[in-house]
Amino acid sequence: METTNGTSFNNQKFTIPVVNDVEQQTSMELEAKDDFNYSKRSQWLRAAVLGANDGLVSTASLMMGVGAVKQDIKAMILTGFAGLVAGACSMAIGEFVSVYSQLDIELAQMKRDKQRGENRETEAEEDGKEGEKESLPNPLQAAAASALSFSVGAMVPLLAASFIREYKVRLGVVIGAVTLALLVFGWLGAVLGKAPTVRSAVRVLVGGWLAMAITFGLTKLIGSSGL
Repeated sequence: METTNGTSFNNQKFTIPVVNDVEQQTSMELEAKDDFNYSKRSQWLRAAVLGANDGLVSTASLMMGVGAVKQDIKAMILTGFAGLVAGACSMAIGEFVSVYSQLDIELAQMKRDKQRGENRETEAEEDGKEGEKESLPNPLQAAAASALSFSVGAMVPLLAASFIREYKVRLGVVIGAVTLALLVFGWLGAVLGKAPTVRSAVRVLVGGWLAMAITFGLTKLIGSSGL
């Protein structure tokens, strides 16, 4: 009886750690998946912020350039709208071509691996291959996200200038709205990229100011020279 009780007691002692090890391993796998998903989401969000910043700076610079030689609100709005459409199309096409090229390369690599039989040895490797297929880039999704983010950024100076007919006030409002948006986009990009927020926001702000100032100055110079 003592031997039997001792054996069952020992079996219980050995069973509990095994269960704990399995639970710990499962929790670690879930944490790793959560970290991976968060990393992918942060990359997409950061790319969207950068696309919006491009739309903001390029459209605002175009509008400031035209505003340097023409005080008409219609010319300024039409220029901004043309910049929005052209920029969104350019971003979407460029992103589509780039991501599609990456997709072709990854599919070709998977085909070579399949021919070599490297992914047919165990079930775990087959599951990993299915995961790779699910993680392949989507060119249409990337193109739509790029065009949408660019358009969101470009709408800021357009909306700021749409309802103000006074020339100097309109320029001031556009500069103010763009300044606020640059600070917000710079801060978001720094937070998503885990960089210093103040330094990043100031860098984005100064870059946007320089782009608008250079465009305004050069257009004013060329326009005043009668070319």
